[in-house]
Formats: sequence, C-alpha cells, structure tokens
Amino acid sequence: MSGQFRIQTEHLGKKFGHHWIFKNLNIEFKTGEHTAIIGPNGSGKSTLLQIIARTEAATIGNISYMLNNTSIPTEHLYKYISIAAPYIDLIEEFTLSECVKFHFKFKKSRAGISFAEFISDVLDMKKDSAKTIKFFSSGMKQKLKLALALYSDTPVLLLDEPTTNLDQNNIQWYRDEIEKCANNKLIIVCSNIPHEYFFCSHIVNL
Repeated sequence: MSGQFRIQTEHLGKKFGHHWIFKNLNIEFKTGEHTAIIGPNGSGKSTLLQIIARTEAATIGNISYMLNNTSIPTEHLYKYISIAAPYIDLIEEFTLSECVKFHFKFKKSRAGISFAEFISDVLDMKKDSAKTIKFFSSGMKQKLKLALALYSDTPVLLLDEPTTNLDQNNIQWYRDEIEKCANNKLIIVCSNIPHEYFFCSHIVNL
C-alpha cells in the first residue's frame, strides 16, 4: 500500500484516575520515518501506542491520520495499521495455518510471499502448521505476532517491546526481518532496549 502517510497528535493526554500519564503531546510521524518511544516504566509508552492504534482512548487531545493529504476515517484505520505487542492476544483455538489464513483475510500480505513461504521460510514453523496456538510457547506466539505485522502490506507498523520472550536466534530473526520491511513505512517502536529500535533515527523520550 503506497503513499505518504502521516499521523499527527495534538495536545494529547492520558489520565488514569487523578494521575496524568502524559499530557500535551504534539508529535508528527511520517512515512519513511522510524521512531522509538522510550522512557521509564509507567511513563506511558504502551498507552501512547494503544491510543495511536485506537485501541485505547485519550483523555484529551486529538490524533489525525492522513494518506496523501486525505483524512482516514477511524473505522478504516485497520486497513492501514499493523501492530504487534505482548498484550495483544491471538485466537488460541486456531491452528497456525488457520491463524495465518484468518489474518490475511483482513490484511493484504506483502507482495511476493505465499502462504506456504510464510509458514516455512518466514516463520520456520512448517512442522507446527496444524498445531493449535494455545500449545505454542510464549516465544513462538510472539514471533507469530511479529511476523503477521511485519508481512502485512500496511503503511504503518506499531511495535511494543517486540523481542519480548524471544531467544537470541529469534532476536536476530527480528533484526533481519525489520530491516527487510523498514523502507517506505511509518514505524513506531516502544522500547527501552536498543536492539529493538536500532534502526530508528527519531527518539521520543516520555
């Protein structure tokens, strides 16, 4: 999905109870820019990402989403945004094959990758294709979440602590795969671990 995508936050704030997590955030994200959101625990990194993904509501402020200077309605955002995070659940009653096929009914896959290649070459899980997701290890689930997000043909990629539960081999897999898909995407990574956002040239410190 080509074009210039832009996300603009205006005076964005989030409050839980009487405590402001963050307030008055004015940030612009654009296609081709890769941004790391860093900060201490409790600073609101994950909350901000969820607000951008529209899975959490802001307390104050607005966010605009533009593709080639045309506003994107909120109900159509799912076509343009892919997200991977430890707190996002997979449908655990599905097998791996069912999960992948279901996901790509709603998101177009990156050009040139077939279902079989995704299972065997990208995930290296051909032997697990008929295995039910609930029997996957936490690392296998995280790798699957990442692969589904990385290989969706969307202009926006949101990642929260992407290497959570991954072993060293799969951390390297993440590094290799993110470099393959980084061009011409708007990418936001929430993390305090440099190897998760090594490719980001913009840093937002909450």
